[in-house]
Amino acid sequence: MNFYQRKRRMPAVIIVSLIDIFAILLIFVIVTSTFKRPQPTVTIKLPESTTAAPHPQAANLAELSVSPEGTVTLEGAEVAMEELSGKIKALVAADRSLALKADTQAPFGVIVRVLDALKEAGVTGNLPAFTQTMKRK
Repeated sequence: MNFYQRKRRMPAVIIVSLIDIFAILLIFVIVTSTFKRPQPTVTIKLPESTTAAPHPQAANLAELSVSPEGTVTLEGAEVAMEELSGKIKALVAADRSLALKADTQAPFGVIVRVLDALKEAGVTGNLPAFTQTMKRK
């Protein structure tokens, strides 16, 4: 006769191994989510030349300059990007030399658009270009 019945244990979930699994999953989520942050814009630091010689100022030289704010001026007068190619074509037709002067803080996108306008206008050969840090008011 068996008067004493053995009590059955309730099945239990082993928490220690679950904590290990959750820790590994948490580390995986943290590592993979850091790559999804938006990347900052690219800052380009253009190199400076130590061997460049100053270009002799020609009497017939037209200066195209880009300011730190991104405004484009041709011979001292502000020019819209849409009109730039046409005005440069007129200078090329008049057989005038052109020099590009850009500030070191000028937006690179504006400089690229200016170079595209120069190419559109048919400017070929060596274009004197120089940078200068303009004093802000």
